[in-house]
Amino acid sequence: MNKLFLAALVTSAMAVPAFAADYSIIAPAAPGGGWDQTARTMQEALVADGISANVQVTNVPGAGGTIGLAQFATQESGNANALIVGGYVMVGAILTNASPVTLADVTPIARLTGEAVGIVVPGASDIQDMDGLVAKLKENPGGVSWAGGSAGGADHITAGLIAKAVGVDPTQVNYIAYSGGGEALAAILGNQVTVGVSGISEFASQIATGDLRLLAVSTDTRVPGFDAPTLQEAGVDTAVQNWRMVAAAPGITDEQKATITADIKKMAESATWKAALESRGWVDTYLDGDAFTAQLEADISATEAILKDIGLVQ
Repeated sequence: MNKLFLAALVTSAMAVPAFAADYSIIAPAAPGGGWDQTARTMQEALVADGISANVQVTNVPGAGGTIGLAQFATQESGNANALIVGGYVMVGAILTNASPVTLADVTPIARLTGEAVGIVVPGASDIQDMDGLVAKLKENPGGVSWAGGSAGGADHITAGLIAKAVGVDPTQVNYIAYSGGGEALAAILGNQVTVGVSGISEFASQIATGDLRLLAVSTDTRVPGFDAPTLQEAGVDTAVQNWRMVAAAPGITDEQKATITADIKKMAESATWKAALESRGWVDTYLDGDAFTAQLEADISATEAILKDIGLVQ
């Protein structure tokens, strides 16, 4: 009986899924924005597809993600269970805020997604298309107010590049930065600003209901499911793609980094994650390892050049 009982215990143990370590994810922005959506989609996919037993998400908003980044880097050093979402916006915010904590102070794991920035106006706006927006911008640059995410991020860069492309001094852009997509959306819907710029998934519901009018998308190809031209098709010769990434804590071992990377790769290949990409209009730009490290360095250099060009960094 003892042998049979032992065999049953072994069989039972083998039947229980071997979960990876529990994870805590910092979304360094207020609820409702792209980083919050990314972190909570990661939470859903990691648990639903049996990669982790328990995943918690915490919002730490402010300063384009640099407040959350600083908290993460100082409080989670050596913690292989801690992750933080970041991306293009954070790269710009680090530069514009001259943040003492940078992505060099954490352990980048993978680039996850790319997304078009949507250029929208309230449904009742007299601006019907990009031509109408450009006309107002040329007439009075400061009179056109733009709502978007943190200063120096993809939204701000998009506004500056649009101005530059149509012959308007980008330093004259009247950009109002919000700490989260929910706050920016409220300002646009409340007619507190002329135009909104943010990841297109953050506007999708309101575009569908007609509360917002989508004038154009920032990428060099159209976004499936949205009836809008690219900026280039609308006569504005520029293109921007917002990308998002995940990083681990500083001070972890190579083995811990490899385990985390394997978990994130499984997540990125899961059915739950792929369904979220399709429903949110996110593009799969997954990249990890040395290739991601090299790409991140190149993106930081390119972002610094753009920010200098539009007057946001000296």
